[in-house]
Amino acid sequence: MAYVIAISNEKGGVAKTTTTYSLGASLAESGKKILLIDLDPQGNLTLANGIEPGKAVKTSHDVLLNGLSITEAIAKTSTPGLEIVPASPTLIEAEQNLPLRSNYAFTLNNALRQGALVHEYVLLDCPPSMGALTYNALTAAELLIIPTQAEYFSAYALRDMMTLIRRVRRDSNPRLAYRILITLLDQRNRTHKVIREQLEQTFGSGLFQTVIEIDTRLRESPIIGLPITQYRPTSRGSQQYRVLAQELIEYVQQQKNSQSSQ
Repeated sequence: MAYVIAISNEKGGVAKTTTTYSLGASLAESGKKILLIDLDPQGNLTLANGIEPGKAVKTSHDVLLNGLSITEAIAKTSTPGLEIVPASPTLIEAEQNLPLRSNYAFTLNNALRQGALVHEYVLLDCPPSMGALTYNALTAAELLIIPTQAEYFSAYALRDMMTLIRRVRRDSNPRLAYRILITLLDQRNRTHKVIREQLEQTFGSGLFQTVIEIDTRLRESPIIGLPITQYRPTSRGSQQYRVLAQELIEYVQQQKNSQSSQ
């Protein structure tokens, strides 16, 4: 069964979609079969993969509101091993209408379980909010990755994310784990260094050891329509997301070993 990972932070501009795209491509490069699911009405992940949001025939909106099978909504990308369920602006309707349904938080989870997916990892790109779409993603996920900058407002927003994690664990998904990923780090910036140290002291093993530093090529790659691993395979961003992918693979294997020994 696919290992489901949500990538979310209510704070915008923290490289959430960049992380979903780059991590997915890095995992695919390592030989894993990856499915991206775009749950953001803005559709930036969809656009980065060469699909115009609003023009895709079948989208995550159809999965959540119309009962479409996830396998029917999957679209190919130009990256080997990487597929996507695209988004459309009509996801706003899902944000508004899902809470009107009973047990709405399990809609995506049920769709994933019934989808007979052949993928090893499913990455859920969430909108920068804590509404019904994000709640569905966290209910379906085994791991939440929280990209955050080493800056005051981004670090402060983690308080709300921790509150949401506790709520999800209590109400719909007691197995949800999390890892914080520091992104857009400037090693020369003293404030970044200080806040990074504070995050390490506060969250300890809740942080990925890998950090993602500022790299203008990471901003360019979605515009070009290629993940960083293909656009600039030797760049710092490529190397760091590859290291992150390996750290994630090792983490998932440890979790599976732990569960099998119980």
